[in-house]
Amino acid sequence: MSSEQFSEVDVLQAKLLQNLEDAGEAITSYFSDVARLEVMSRIEEVTEKIVSSLSKEEAPVLVLKSRSRWSNVRFNESVGLHMTACGTVSILRSDCPSAVIKFALILKALSTIYKLVQSDSYVTKRDIYYNDPQLFGSQKTLDAIVDDISCLLRVPRRSLHVCATTKGLISGDLCYLEEDGTRVDCSSTAVPVSSSVNGIMNIVSSAKFVLVIEKDATFQRLLDDEFCTQFYPCIIITGKGVPDVNSRLMVKKLWETLHIPVFALVDADPHGIEIMCIYKYGSISMAFEAPTLTVSSMLWLGLLPSDIESLGVPQDALIPLTDADERKLNHIKKRPYITCHPAWEREMELMLRWKHKAEIQSLVSIAPHFLTRVYLHNKLSYGGWI
Repeated sequence: MSSEQFSEVDVLQAKLLQNLEDAGEAITSYFSDVARLEVMSRIEEVTEKIVSSLSKEEAPVLVLKSRSRWSNVRFNESVGLHMTACGTVSILRSDCPSAVIKFALILKALSTIYKLVQSDSYVTKRDIYYNDPQLFGSQKTLDAIVDDISCLLRVPRRSLHVCATTKGLISGDLCYLEEDGTRVDCSSTAVPVSSSVNGIMNIVSSAKFVLVIEKDATFQRLLDDEFCTQFYPCIIITGKGVPDVNSRLMVKKLWETLHIPVFALVDADPHGIEIMCIYKYGSISMAFEAPTLTVSSMLWLGLLPSDIESLGVPQDALIPLTDADERKLNHIKKRPYITCHPAWEREMELMLRWKHKAEIQSLVSIAPHFLTRVYLHNKLSYGGWI
């Protein structure tokens, strides 16, 4: 075949690829527009009901599903905590002095969200708050309102075009492309968790597992000990305490894409157990988004209360349980998913009986590098994960 013929084939292939790309973009754009139109339509439905009430000289109301009641939540082992179709609701009346401010703030936020979706623009919750901080009063108030709207419209929060400011960090054997085409390499340093996890593409990793770490201090310790490179190909991520939505989305994305085990490394205390449960099964306040956030196969690697005795953690490295700790443990023990984990129940019973808790950092009292070189190595080897 002549060089001219090769050139002609190349041109034809290029045209074909371009046509396929154009078709792909058209399909993506079509479904994106449908999603946006659906969100706009649901906001319009809410608005129309308010206008209809006003035209009848009736006080408008908003019917909100209660996001703090266990009676509104069901447990499914493969999904976690999810909100039921029926259940307790709260009626937000515009003519009620105690509810009128929240009613007005929801309408204000709905107006902002509608404009964002309509123009296909994205902002953070902080952006919305600082546009009118006196109106919303506090960032916490706005955050709750955005979650209420997400639940009211029955759409994931990111479909509202309102992003949360990310606080998590990730490192390890992982490369990917951001939505804008930026290449991110997590192998040499810790990078912030993406603020647009759903837009991440071309994930490349040979990691054997993902280790979700409760605290930033422990995360930094593993970085300093070069855990991800010197010991095992893996990915470590921290939400720096109670995880933000982006950190949870990233863990979910890695689990679904790489099909590798996900482990939790948390403090042996009620707060650590709570954080692990949020990653694994979700929380009641975000139960309406459970299918997109939970990793039901997550395993509790440590620190286990039983490890405290078996490892001989010094008594002066332990912390006494408070009354609040005991109440929280007893509350966790009553949750529907605990019956699936008798080993968890035994660990919590140990904590209640000994009346002590321990942070992951307490392992330093045994040896400076005990966590990375002994504890995690033994845990992962014993389970056959390395």
